[in-house]
Amino acid sequence: MKSYIYASAGGPEVLESQTRPIPEAADHEVLIKVAAFGLNRADVQQRKGVYPPPPGESDIPGLEVSGIIAGVGKKVTGFAEGDHVAALLASGGYAQYVSVDASHVLPVPEQLDLTEAAGLPEVACTVVSNIFLEGELKESQTLLIHGGSGGIGSMAIQLAKAAGATVIVTASSDEKIAYCKALGADEGINYREEDVLERVRELTDSRGVDLILDVVGAKYLAMNVKALAVGGRLVIIGLQGGAKAELDLRALMGKRARVIGTTLRARPAAEKTAIVAETTRRIAPLLDSGKLSLNVSKIFDFQDVVSAHEYFDSGKHVGKIVVRA
Repeated sequence: MKSYIYASAGGPEVLESQTRPIPEAADHEVLIKVAAFGLNRADVQQRKGVYPPPPGESDIPGLEVSGIIAGVGKKVTGFAEGDHVAALLASGGYAQYVSVDASHVLPVPEQLDLTEAAGLPEVACTVVSNIFLEGELKESQTLLIHGGSGGIGSMAIQLAKAAGATVIVTASSDEKIAYCKALGADEGINYREEDVLERVRELTDSRGVDLILDVVGAKYLAMNVKALAVGGRLVIIGLQGGAKAELDLRALMGKRARVIGTTLRARPAAEKTAIVAETTRRIAPLLDSGKLSLNVSKIFDFQDVVSAHEYFDSGKHVGKIVVRA
């Protein structure tokens, strides 16, 4: 089968095409003939040499795929050859076939385009695990999403609104804020032109927000703590603004707040199984009713993976980028 690896750490040019054997499905796995795979920031971080795959995982990058089941392990129940599915991976997605634990697979409704479905598993599981399981978002609470127009932000807006929350987003332009509002966001803050903390206080009558989903990290840490309501939670899932910052413990304690750091890729298989199950429970009704937009903004062909990475690096995209296998 055709696949891609990173020949070294660097820019999009380090992507290298390779021919690999088609993997076999172990007893608890399914073999998926890949229709498409999603491109995520974690892929870019791995390409740059700062986010290696977990020990024992494939050197082929890629954290999510969609496709059709081509083989079923002896102990697998609930899936059969020919089923349309999407899957959450630790690696291996940039290929024409991938084998994966069946409990990390999500069913895809027949009416949903398989190419678009490639943009579903990583963002949906990331959002569900972080805003619901870790962040404990409840109906009528307020969620602040940094980077609302990206793939994770786009999904978080929709799932939070479906759960009855109020959603505020930050984005780098008025156009991206308009995109977020079209998905259901209640308010948007242009962080290049507005003071984020001041606007949060205005929008919440100085109360603050109950939950923050943050991809920035160090640069926003102090501001995020100040933006929390009493009993608020800050969930950090990215470090685009650095990894080290000073934390005012007095401010944190005064708000009885929590700072939570998480990753998804390296979690034990059993934890991923629980996350996939909860994600399926939350998104299946929305997919079946056509109420969940997967926000695939750009589709590349398999031979154009380098171009897909160049486009991602440009920062121009909103929503998801996927590659047809």
